[in-house]
Amino acid sequence: MQNIFLKEDCDEFISRINKLTPNTQPLWGKMSVDQMLAHCNVTYEMVYDNIHEKPNGFMRFLLKSFVKKKVVDESFYPKNIRTAPQFIINGDRNFQLEKVRLISYINKTLELGKDNFEGKESLSFGKLSSNEWNNMFAKHLDHHLCQFGV
Repeated sequence: MQNIFLKEDCDEFISRINKLTPNTQPLWGKMSVDQMLAHCNVTYEMVYDNIHEKPNGFMRFLLKSFVKKKVVDESFYPKNIRTAPQFIINGDRNFQLEKVRLISYINKTLELGKDNFEGKESLSFGKLSSNEWNNMFAKHLDHHLCQFGV
């Protein structure tokens, strides 16, 4: 598992993102490359931007009980896995804007560092360790960059 809190690993993610073009086609799935970038940005929006609602208590219970482990462990996501509704991106997005946003979020996470994420609360899963935050960020990015062949 790559480490989103190490510069070398962030540089590798950014290098892979920079290989994408507006015409890059997925190897699987339905998203276009601009939608994928916007989709990846949602994870960071939930941390840094106050634009997504916190799930209600019952939904948080379900997410923590049945989804959290798969999201924060070190196992990789299978192809064509279903996504949560707030991560579904419809319509066209501005490729360049979404790309710049994603790189900025990666850099911000690196700058804040591992200690900033230790015990930080996730909207969906409650408090997570910095290792769980890393796994969530890194495997999601890797999954979608592999989806687009980079």
